[in-house]
Amino acid sequence: MKMLSGLSATFNSLTSVVISLLGLGIVTSLVGGNVPFVGEIADNIIGLVQSLGDAGIVGLVAAIIILGFYK
Repeated sequence: MKMLSGLSATFNSLTSVVISLLGLGIVTSLVGGNVPFVGEIADNIIGLVQSLGDAGIVGLVAAIIILGFYK
C-alpha cells in the first residue's frame, strides 16, 4: 500500500510540474513569439480546443475526462 501511495504522490508531483511548465510555455510563446524548446504551444492548444468543439458531444465527454485528471 505504501508503494501505491508513493506512486500516486509522484504522479501528482509530475502532473503539477507539467502544468506549471505548460503555463510558462504559453506565457513565453505569447510574449516572445516562437521561442526554441517552447514551440507553438498556444497554436496547439487553440487547435485542441477547436477539434474538441468540432467533435460535438464526444468532444464534451473528452473535455470532462481531461478536466477530471486535473482535479
